[in-house]
Amino acid sequence: MSIAEAAIQLQPPNTIRGVWAALAVSAVALALGPVAGMPSFVQALVIEILIFSILALSLDILLGHTGLVSFGHAAFFGVAAYGLGIVAGRMTPELMVTVPVGLAAAVLLAIPLGWLSIRLSGFYFLMITFAFAQMVYVVAFRWKWLTGGSDGLLIPSATFLGLPALRSREALYYTTLAAFLLSCIGMISILRTQFGRALAGIRENTLRMRALGYNVRRYKLIAFVIAAGFGSIAGVLNSQFNLFIAPESVHWTQSALVLVMVLIGGSGYFLGPIIGATIVILLQHWLSSYTEYWGLVLGLLFIALISGAREGIAGIGTQLWSRLGGRR
Repeated sequence: MSIAEAAIQLQPPNTIRGVWAALAVSAVALALGPVAGMPSFVQALVIEILIFSILALSLDILLGHTGLVSFGHAAFFGVAAYGLGIVAGRMTPELMVTVPVGLAAAVLLAIPLGWLSIRLSGFYFLMITFAFAQMVYVVAFRWKWLTGGSDGLLIPSATFLGLPALRSREALYYTTLAAFLLSCIGMISILRTQFGRALAGIRENTLRMRALGYNVRRYKLIAFVIAAGFGSIAGVLNSQFNLFIAPESVHWTQSALVLVMVLIGGSGYFLGPIIGATIVILLQHWLSSYTEYWGLVLGLLFIALISGAREGIAGIGTQLWSRLGGRR
């Protein structure tokens, strides 16, 4: 049995059913939130968590399922927002126009960057993605005539078929929830195909996959572009949430924060990045009200988890569940 064929064992049917069940229960609970009187600030917090969950999940396509550690993934997140914002401000705020432009901008950027990056691996891949992300940051910071520079870019409120859209918090809440669920369904579907199994094989043993006749570079490039595409969905949603985009959104620190989300939650476990994004966002909002050094607490948590449980919180939960099942 080849590595690609055996990779499915890394996500057994019981695990997949558990993921679907967790997503279904969460979707119902979140959908009922505003109806049950969820406060506006809690809705805003949930929107932010869902947006960064999509971004973290998209990064895990590279990290957890392909074995590529990217330090510049936020570049696609920011480029999609900038693409949408520039078109909305200079042409039309119509979502039927701005959203495809934002998504296309990120994907078109990912193709050449991915083609160059996948020729390297390990530490060198990490550093070249870091370098490309910094180039995007410099463009966003220096091209004030296009991006607003350090002042950022204000994004006009959206319209849909000429009518005001996403103006209320509830409308944006349900739109973000729907985009999150569709993104999850799309990513799970992709990772459960033969293509996804081949990515797992590449992660486990690249040389053997190449010897078996797989075009490893092509698979890596497609994974890179797919990850950028899902990351751009998060960027588009974030632009509508804040109606503002600044160069900090494409800085390497944003990529590092998302990487921390994935590692804390558990890389390679589908629910891991969601758990990590939830913990990081909640800690950021809670601790920042007490101290400006909230990042120090997050760093200590990260060190503790990496030292004691390298598979993250989802890995700990999976091991506990397996032990309980074994005892039964």
